[in-house]
Amino acid sequence: MARKLVSSGSSFEADIGYSRAVVDGDWIFVSGTTGFDYATMTVSDDVVAQCEQSMRNIASALSQAGASMADIVRVRYILPRREDFERCWPVLKEYLGNVRPAATMIQAGLSDPRMKIEIEVTARRSAK
Repeated sequence: MARKLVSSGSSFEADIGYSRAVVDGDWIFVSGTTGFDYATMTVSDDVVAQCEQSMRNIASALSQAGASMADIVRVRYILPRREDFERCWPVLKEYLGNVRPAATMIQAGLSDPRMKIEIEVTARRSAK
């Protein structure tokens, strides 16, 4: 399969010059994804709501790439406040509890102060 670019329709992708995801063969690389609702370009003030929306955004990108959350092999969580991470665990377990990908949590500033979590994943489509 040739390289394929996946877009969420987010204005960030056009403004900055990146893709929500890149498909290269069976591999899917999903960019750091925040809790923005890309249809309205709004974001909740709550980290848990942002985490939930981030996971929905990732699921959508993977679906466009012909994959699912079950194909995730690696995840990176980036939060400005490490204290917020534990509050997100129930959402993360709901989406990834059965998948159990390799994971890393990093505390770092994000590009917009409204962003409370950013999630990046790597997936590999399984043979069907």
